[in-house]
Amino acid sequence: MINQSKYMMGRLLSLTFLSLSLFLIGLAVFQFVEGFNEGKEMVNILIQSVNTSIIALAIFELGIGIGKEYGNHTDDKDHTYIVMRRTISRFVGTVCIALVLEGLIMIIKYSQLDLAGNLFYPVGILIGASVLLSSMGLFLQMTRADCEKVPGKSKLPLVRHLPNDSQDHTQRRRVVRRRA
Repeated sequence: MINQSKYMMGRLLSLTFLSLSLFLIGLAVFQFVEGFNEGKEMVNILIQSVNTSIIALAIFELGIGIGKEYGNHTDDKDHTYIVMRRTISRFVGTVCIALVLEGLIMIIKYSQLDLAGNLFYPVGILIGASVLLSSMGLFLQMTRADCEKVPGKSKLPLVRHLPNDSQDHTQRRRVVRRRA
């Protein structure tokens, strides 16, 4: 019963986010056409449309991630860290890409409008994206050992130490893929 409700909620949320993403793509096209018909500057039209498209991409990725993780009809119980690593990696990666693109678009916009004093905002966005990406890397590193303990569930490489008699220290560690 719980698995069935998880499946239904996963499908419902996934469909909701995918529909919202489709609506935002339509809004981006509408903004482009409307701005073109009103005779606005092409740069402003493109910036507004690209901003809306970036948000649509982030929401689309969230909908796909929810559909993959929670919308499957399986009784397979994945380890919590493995599920969290996959979901967080997907979502945070998409959000970081969206933030970096937003920051770069703002830098271009402010430089074209001669608003150099406002460049603190896009720089802050870029710094925030780098902190978010670094935090994700730290999380992935901290949970790696727990994922390697789960037999047959992880596709992470295992590190095996070679004997100390090796002269070359760069060959001391060798990555061996786990066979499932």
